[in-house]
Amino acid sequence: MRKRRKAIRSVTSIVARPTEKHLNLESLKKYGFDSCDPVDTPMVEKSKLDKDKEGKAINPSHYQGMIGTLLYLTTSRPDLHFAICMCARYQARPTKKHLHAVKMIFQYLRGTINHGLWYPKDSSIALTTFVDVDHAGFQDTRRSTIGSMSFLGDRLVNWSLKKQKSAAISSTEAEYIAMSRCCTQILWMRSQLTDYDLGFNKIPMYCDNKSAIALSCNNV
Repeated sequence: MRKRRKAIRSVTSIVARPTEKHLNLESLKKYGFDSCDPVDTPMVEKSKLDKDKEGKAINPSHYQGMIGTLLYLTTSRPDLHFAICMCARYQARPTKKHLHAVKMIFQYLRGTINHGLWYPKDSSIALTTFVDVDHAGFQDTRRSTIGSMSFLGDRLVNWSLKKQKSAAISSTEAEYIAMSRCCTQILWMRSQLTDYDLGFNKIPMYCDNKSAIALSCNNV
C-alpha cells in the first residue's frame, strides 16, 4: 500500500508532451489551419448552435472528419471538450454555421498549441470536485449539459461532459441533477482510490447555485 501511495505522490509534471504537441500540429496541418490567426476562446460565449434547418448544408464527410480529428484531443485538452462535443451533435446535417464554429476551435488550438495538463509531484492528496450546468443550453431540445471536473490535490484527474436525459424546468433542478450525477462519479472514484490506501471522509463539491446547495443539504 505504501508503494502505491508513493507512486501517486511521485507523478511527474507534464506540459504538452511532444507526442501531444505533434498531434496538435498534424491536426492543424491536415485542414490548413497551421498558419491561421488564433482566437482567445474555442467558442463564442452563449453560442446559439442549433440544427439550422434553413442554413446551407455542407459536405458531411468533411465536417465529420474535422470532428473526428478534434475528438482525439479531448483526452488531454479539457478546455476543448465542451466546444467539440457541442459541434459533434450536428454531424448528420452540418451547415455553414456549424462549420464556422468548428473552424473557431481550430483557430483556438492554433494559439494554444503548447497548452497541456500540469501534474506537480508535491501536491497534496485531497479529492475536490467542481460541477456546473448550462440550463436549457441545447437549443433544439432545451436540455442542459452537465460539466464536472475532479482534482486530486492540484492534479486534474477526471472531467466529463454529458447532456441531461430530460429538460429541467428551472436552473435549480438542472443544477441539482448535475450534483447528483457528479456525486455518483465521486463515490466511484473514492471506492477506486481505496485500493491505493487513500481514504476520504469528506469530499468538497463546489456548485454556483445556492438553491441547489440548500436543496441538497435538506434531507427531507
